[in-house]
Amino acid sequence: MAIWIIEDKCDGCQKCIKACPYEGIEMVDGIASVTERCTSCGACIEACNKKHAIESDIKPRPVPDFSDREGIWVFAEQTNGKLAKVSLELLGKAQDLAKDLGHKVSAVLLGKDVSYLVHALHEHGAENVYLVEDDVLENFRTIAYTIVIEDLVLTYKPNILLMGATALGRDLAPRVSRRVGTGLTADCTELAIDPDEKLMFQTRPAFGGNVMATIACKYTSPQMATVRPGVMEAKPCKVNSTNLIRHEISLKEQDIRTKILEKIIEKKPGTDISEAKVIVAGGRGVNGEQGFGMLKELADLLGGELACTRLIVEQGILPHDAQVGQTGKTIRPEIYIACGISGAVQHTAGMMGSRYIIAINNDPLAPIFKLANWNIVGDVHEIVPEFIKQLSFGGTS
Repeated sequence: MAIWIIEDKCDGCQKCIKACPYEGIEMVDGIASVTERCTSCGACIEACNKKHAIESDIKPRPVPDFSDREGIWVFAEQTNGKLAKVSLELLGKAQDLAKDLGHKVSAVLLGKDVSYLVHALHEHGAENVYLVEDDVLENFRTIAYTIVIEDLVLTYKPNILLMGATALGRDLAPRVSRRVGTGLTADCTELAIDPDEKLMFQTRPAFGGNVMATIACKYTSPQMATVRPGVMEAKPCKVNSTNLIRHEISLKEQDIRTKILEKIIEKKPGTDISEAKVIVAGGRGVNGEQGFGMLKELADLLGGELACTRLIVEQGILPHDAQVGQTGKTIRPEIYIACGISGAVQHTAGMMGSRYIIAINNDPLAPIFKLANWNIVGDVHEIVPEFIKQLSFGGTS
């Protein structure tokens, strides 16, 4: 396949150069010329659609017929018999997608003696539950779970498969996508159905969170995506009945290759910020570790947790687990107190679901004020100590 220039038709407008994402065209004596960087993507041909000065022998890639693929599947992640909250959130989003496609929502549940979790999946809208129980599946191991899900996908042919972007999901999803020969969009923050082609649009942050990329997968199936916890909302939606499909598969311990010798559970202080009801978050305006000591005192008085922006993590003041935003966590607390945070989209994308937002900033034009329910214009180092004083002494001066 190749692209070439019809020199007699080229007027040197340079539209093809602007359209090429790979610097595959350059100007030579006022005429466009294809360079060795050309990937034959065809972007230049579309840009030159009036002059028709660029031709190619590239044939459009045929789109396979996936009309036999049906259903929206959610991997019901469970650890020690407890469902991950993100799985219920994904079932809520799957309901919205299913309405646009006219498909059924299904959950995939793997483990040992975990059938009692079917009730919770039923309560959150799963019309089908594909259940695989085996001693080998008692603890998560990548190869074992991949073998099972691959067999399920090849047998029942779903249209969409969603997983949580947890530590487990980020390990499992790429293996599954490779096995079944499909694409995967990781860490999505939004999912929607294209009304024309009925493809799933998968939106995720790219280039360090500076842009949002929307991706569609039309050449392979199922359409796969992982979604970050807290982005979607769990929606209890009891269906009339849930069809339990017990799938049998032969698993042998010797085929798994890994063996769990011991489990050591890391004990983290406090509550995961994605589970906290109250969050006190700080940004550049807090001015270092001493300022965050002040915010920690306020968070403790409110029974909440401490969070931050990306810059604070990069400075080593707080760990990545405390970061809120496109490259951190997405949270939905009852109260979010933003201290010294300007309100860049990279951060606000992770906390817009908060019920009440209180913003403290000395810049009256800070973007965070457009989102907040209550705005306080002033110095964080004067206002937060007053909060602490009032809370400590029951409101007396």
